[in-house]
Amino acid sequence: MRERDAKEPHAREADLPEPAPREPDPPGPDLREPDLPRTAKVRQKALRTGWTTGTCASAAARAAALLLATGEARRWVEVALPSGRRVTFAVERAVELRPGRTEAVVVKDAGDDPDVTHGSHLTATVSWRPRPGLELHGGVGVGVVTKPGLGLELGGPAINPVPRRMITQAVAEVVDLGRRGLDVTISVPDGERRARKTTNARLGILGGISILGTTGIVRPFSTASWRASVEQAVSVAAAQGETAVVLCTGGRTERGAMELLPGLPAVCFVEVGDFTGAALRRAVAQGVERVVFVGMVGKLTKLAAGVLMTHYTRSKVDPGVLAEITRAAGGAEGLAAEVGAANTGRHAYELWEAAGLLPAAGRELCGRVAEVLERFTERRVAAEAAMVDFTGRVLVARSDGELLR
Repeated sequence: MRERDAKEPHAREADLPEPAPREPDPPGPDLREPDLPRTAKVRQKALRTGWTTGTCASAAARAAALLLATGEARRWVEVALPSGRRVTFAVERAVELRPGRTEAVVVKDAGDDPDVTHGSHLTATVSWRPRPGLELHGGVGVGVVTKPGLGLELGGPAINPVPRRMITQAVAEVVDLGRRGLDVTISVPDGERRARKTTNARLGILGGISILGTTGIVRPFSTASWRASVEQAVSVAAAQGETAVVLCTGGRTERGAMELLPGLPAVCFVEVGDFTGAALRRAVAQGVERVVFVGMVGKLTKLAAGVLMTHYTRSKVDPGVLAEITRAAGGAEGLAAEVGAANTGRHAYELWEAAGLLPAAGRELCGRVAEVLERFTERRVAAEAAMVDFTGRVLVARSDGELLR
């Protein structure tokens, strides 16, 4: 993706105009833009993309299903990414364990990303079941969900929705699931050991890694190139005479933001990832007048706490901020205490929703984010914020402002 050396001090745009005299800012959270880990190095050549655990699991499942259905072990298999693009994977191993039960392995290649799951043996074990359809299980090395807030069933395997769909599609292209049934178990032999280097245990995912991915592709975390592309995108919008930019955390929120603000041209929408601070500085330097930030509850909570560089290794969702928001939105003290003990931002969102407080708490959260963004730019940019749901497509709440009316 896009990178900057962790030792490089934060660059500030030169020769910014002096702001007009103004009243002192009201008290608010300290503004922080933590640096990145030293695993993010500047590289002199283009960084190589890799594949998510979800994509590799789908390839392993297809290879095992092909062996089960045809009796032939394939050296290569092709699977579809969520975008519709099809990619080919080498099969490390495909064997029949016993009649009616097969297993295949695909080795994960994370490209140039410093990913703890790089080299993992994504293993799929497939067998016939008496009823039509697919039953997906987590095996050795795949974590079990033990806390709410992850959007997954408690007690079930930590296999996210997009990988589930990819695995189902890969297998359904081989076996007619309307007529025959399959049990598919995904395992990662050393997943429990690898999971110790992640935040899984803190989130309540125990016993292994998560099977993740929304695009199927791992883009290496390269701060210089990503940060540069964010700044360039803001500059391009300004160069075309646009006076507003919409900062989105990822592809889903960008699509949702475009639906939310259909009157703005595509050039105004910038996928900032974790580099909100860099985007805001460039917006000030280029004379952009308005900024809208569109995101989900987790990133918004970090911004509301004053954190402008939101990579997971350098910032966590502060449940204390979520508890404050609950009180400010009119929530009872018992609910505030429950939110303050929430496992994730999503868990807090679900608690608000169950209590009927989501619209009010969302407005309060978005208002705090807009205030932080304006403070960071020393009031040179008017800021708005919007919270979308976990599909990225449904507006949940927004701050006051002209663009989001």
